[in-house]
Amino acid sequence: MFPRSSQPLAAGAALCLAVASLSAQAATWSDTAIGYRYGTQFQEPGNSNDVAKHVLQFTHASGYALGQNFVNLDLLQSDSADPARNSDEGATEAYLVYRHQLHAGKVFDAPLAFGPVKDVALSGGFDLNTKNTNFAPRKRQLLLGPTLKFDVPRGFLDLSLFYSHEWNHCGLDFPDSCSSQGNENDISFDPYYQLNLAWGLPFEAGALPMKFQGFFNLNGEKGEDYVGEETAAEQLMRTSLMLDAGQLAGMGENTLWVGAGYEYWRNKFGNQDKPGVDTDALMFQLEWHL
Repeated sequence: MFPRSSQPLAAGAALCLAVASLSAQAATWSDTAIGYRYGTQFQEPGNSNDVAKHVLQFTHASGYALGQNFVNLDLLQSDSADPARNSDEGATEAYLVYRHQLHAGKVFDAPLAFGPVKDVALSGGFDLNTKNTNFAPRKRQLLLGPTLKFDVPRGFLDLSLFYSHEWNHCGLDFPDSCSSQGNENDISFDPYYQLNLAWGLPFEAGALPMKFQGFFNLNGEKGEDYVGEETAAEQLMRTSLMLDAGQLAGMGENTLWVGAGYEYWRNKFGNQDKPGVDTDALMFQLEWHL
């Protein structure tokens, strides 16, 4: 059973998996993978220590008659440098992302193409998270906006501009905060814009089948935080260079990928001027495509 704070995340995960299952039944294409990544240089706001994390990942992407779906669930296990609530053990986090694209070219039977852009989509979705630290975050984020789909020789390159609204929770008590009544525990941030660039670009390096993949988010300021301090613009990039080791081992294309990743995060969650808000973390990564 999920704890009460995790029930919305569990419901969201079930909904996403149901959508993925339904779309896969009428899918024009689909790709499902289980991944793993590990790094030792992660950061958490207010924590000056490097944090090691094991991350188990489930990803599903599929296309259908009018567009495509994307689901990603990360289960993150920290070491003791990022402790769970009332414990010396590392914290556990779940982070769920769902995105849907409605392609103009499929809806109107003619792509909205211009210059390097092959089509335009209307994209929307949500993020959900929960983590069992003393802070006890419960992020709820909705996003909607246009996506430019660029014409690349292989793979994809998408640029989206989202209008975003975010809600979250703080389980801590800051009696000396800017507010005369202390900090807020549940907050609705100001709406903000997110610029999102996502890519998956396969290529060959000599005889080696490779791919360069990742995403970059630029989030605008979202007003005051839990203690009345102004948030800052936030940048997050997570990218990796992967080798199709399964193909080299005779297992077929797009089965087992091995590679190195990098996470770049500035003003994490909109925090600024405190320890642990900037991350530069190298990662080892695996992907097994089902």
